Amino acid sequence: MKKLLFLTVSFLALQQAGAQSEKYIRAMEERVAAIDTTRNTAMLTDLANAFERIADAEKTQWLPYYYAALAHVNAGYTLISDVMSGGMAEKLDPYAEKAELALNKAEALSSNNSEIYVIRKMIASLRMIADPMSRFMTYGPEAAEALAIAKKLDPSNPRVYLLEGQDKLFTPEQYGGSKEEAKKLLEEALKKYDEFKAANSIAPTWGRNMAHYFLSQAK
Repeated sequence: MKKLLFLTVSFLALQQAGAQSEKYIRAMEERVAAIDTTRNTAMLTDLANAFERIADAEKTQWLPYYYAALAHVNAGYTLISDVMSGGMAEKLDPYAEKAELALNKAEALSSNNSEIYVIRKMIASLRMIADPMSRFMTYGPEAAEALAIAKKLDPSNPRVYLLEGQDKLFTPEQYGGSKEEAKKLLEEALKKYDEFKAANSIAPTWGRNMAHYFLSQAK
């Protein structure tokens, strides 16, 4: 009798866990699909908040926190009007801070993760762009280090080459920028996207459209 009761309880627990997992996947899939196409500040903020609600409900999943960080940092990037003008710290820093808080939670659940270091690079770059003249020496190296770690952890990650190409494209030549080098890096990124196999339906796949767009600007 005790054995039968134990098996019944175990079965019900597994059934409930499966239902929760399916609910989580469905909630994530809808929003993950939007992360690569949403370019509106308010909509990205809403998306970040939605991911954070999922993350807080699940508690053990790193991807919702990761996507919340990505949405927050992308929301910040939509506000940039002139990379070299600076004076945007008051507008951009809150987005960087929210992104960093979410990313720290993601990293606590998944360490040594190339995708997380990609977002760390984006956050550091956003902070630098907010005031490049006074922040370059701090956040420039921080962004470069994060991207180097991302590449070391996973040399096949296409988003690493996307960000490298983006940097080369938008950095003035006197500071190391080069359209020719950007073109090569973005072509490599697209090659990596073609080869990349996502672990599941909610794993990071974003960036291919950006790579195509930046490549068109590099020619």
